[in-house]
Amino acid sequence: MELVAAGAARLSPMGLSALPDAVARPGYDRASLRVGIVHLGLGAFARAHLAAVNEAALHAGADRGWGICGVSLRQADTRDALAPQDGLYALALRSADAAGRPRQQVAVIGCLLETLVAPEDPQAVLARIAHADTRIVSVTVTEKGYCHDPASGRLNLDHPDIVHDLGQPLAPRSTIGFLAWGLQQRRAAGLAPVTLMSLDNLPGNGHLLRGMVLAFAEQVDRALAAWIASSCAFPCSMVDRIVPRTTDDDRRQVADALGVQDAWPVLAEPYLEWVVEDRFAAGRPDWTAGGARFVAEAAPFETLKLRMVNGAHSALAYLSVMAGWATVDQAMAQPALKAYLAALMQDEIVPTLPALPGLDLAQYQARLLQRYENPALKHQTRQIAMDGSQKLPQRLLDTVCARLAADLPIPGLALAVAGWLHFLRGVDQAGRRYEIQDPLADVLARQYALAEQAAQEAGEGPAAMLAWTESLTSLAPVFGDLGRDPRFLRAVAQAAQSLRSQGVAGALAALAAPSAPR
Repeated sequence: MELVAAGAARLSPMGLSALPDAVARPGYDRASLRVGIVHLGLGAFARAHLAAVNEAALHAGADRGWGICGVSLRQADTRDALAPQDGLYALALRSADAAGRPRQQVAVIGCLLETLVAPEDPQAVLARIAHADTRIVSVTVTEKGYCHDPASGRLNLDHPDIVHDLGQPLAPRSTIGFLAWGLQQRRAAGLAPVTLMSLDNLPGNGHLLRGMVLAFAEQVDRALAAWIASSCAFPCSMVDRIVPRTTDDDRRQVADALGVQDAWPVLAEPYLEWVVEDRFAAGRPDWTAGGARFVAEAAPFETLKLRMVNGAHSALAYLSVMAGWATVDQAMAQPALKAYLAALMQDEIVPTLPALPGLDLAQYQARLLQRYENPALKHQTRQIAMDGSQKLPQRLLDTVCARLAADLPIPGLALAVAGWLHFLRGVDQAGRRYEIQDPLADVLARQYALAEQAAQEAGEGPAAMLAWTESLTSLAPVFGDLGRDPRFLRAVAQAAQSLRSQGVAGALAALAAPSAPR
C-alpha cells in the first residue's frame, strides 16, 4: 500500500494555513482540546462519520473537552499513517454533477488527538477509558466485534477472545473485554460513569452492547455489573453514510486537492444520517451542528436503516459479486438489478417497517437508489459482502421473519439469501476465485461442502436444491430456527435453483416475469 513518497510535503498542523482556500480546516485552537471521547475501532467509517460530526460541533462552539482518542484494536496501520500528521487527515466528500462528472469537497479533520494500538499497549487503552476526562466511549467494530451469537444475541462465552479476556484484566483483546475492564478501573478509582455508544449496524445496538458488557462483567464481579447497569448509559443509534475503502489513486487525488500528501484520507458520500437516543451519563457535544438528530427512541430508525439500506446493499452485493459487477455503481447500471432492488424495497421491505411519521418512504427509496448510483465512490461489492454470517440476521432474515409471520411471500428476499449461499462457493460465474472474508469462514466452507454432498445424494432438480438449502440453512448461529421453516426453505431453494441454472441475470429476469410470485 502506497502511503507517502519519501521527501514529500505532508499534511501537518504547521501547514494548515497554506492549504488552498477550497479546503476546509479546523477553525478552533487544537492545542486547547482534551480527549473526552474514546473510540474503539478507528476505521474509515468512524473518521468519516463520528469525527466529521464532532468536528462540526467543535466549530459550532462545543466545549474543548470533546477531542477524540481513536483505538485500533488489531493493527497499527492507521496510527502509523496519522501520527506523523498529528492526527490530521482529509475527508473527501464525493458525488457527481448532472452530467455524471465526479466532484469532491475536501475538509481537514482536527478533532482526532490521539491514536492507540490496543495489542501494543492494552494498558494505555484501559487507562484512557478510565481517565477522568473521558465521558463517552464509542465503538464501530462491525458485527463480529461483539463476540456474540448473531441469531440469539447472547455473548459467546466460548469465544477465544472472551475466554482470554476473562483471565487478563490488564491485557484484553476484545471490545467487550476492554470496555468491562476499563469500567472496572473507573469504578475502582471512584470516577464518574460514562456513556457507551455503539455506532454499528445492529438492531438495538445500545441494548446489545449493554447486554454484552453486563454478561462479561457478571463473570468478573457482580458488584461491577450492578454499577454499570445502574450508572452507565447505552444509547441506541442509527448511522448511515457510504464510506468506501481508500485506494492509492484516492490518495493521489486528495493530495492534488491539498497540495500536500495525506497518508490516509477517507472518502464518503455527502449524505449523512445519525439518529441517536438522547441518553448520556456525562454530557455530550451538540452533534446537531453536524447533522445528528437526538430522539427518545431510535428503534424505528434502526429498523428502517437495517432493512432498507443495509438489506438492499447486501442483496446487491452478493448477486453482484457472483455476476462479476465489481462496484455498486456498475451493478446499478444493470437495469434488471436496479428494478429488482426497487421491487424488493417497495413490495417486501416497506410493508414490514414501523411507522415513521413525516417520512416519505417513496422519496426515501428513490434517494437511496440514487446514492447507490453515485459513480464517484467506486464502492467495491466485495467490501459490502464481507462478514455475511454476522450481517444476514439483522439485514435480511429479520425481514424474512416479519413477512412469514404475516404469511406474506418472500421471493425477492429469498433470492438475496440464495445469493449469499451461492457466494459461499468462492467462485463467480466467470470462474474467478475470491476469498470468503468472514469470522465463520472455516465453518461455512465445511458446511458448503456438506451441502454439495447432500445435493448430489438427493439427485437432480428441485430435490437437490432443497437438500442443498436445508444443509446450509441448518447453521443455527446464522439462521436460528428459521432454517426449519418449510416456507423459507422452499422459497430459498427455488431461488437457488434459478441462480444455479440461469445465472444472476437469468434469475433476475425470471423473478421479474409477470407470472413470478410477489
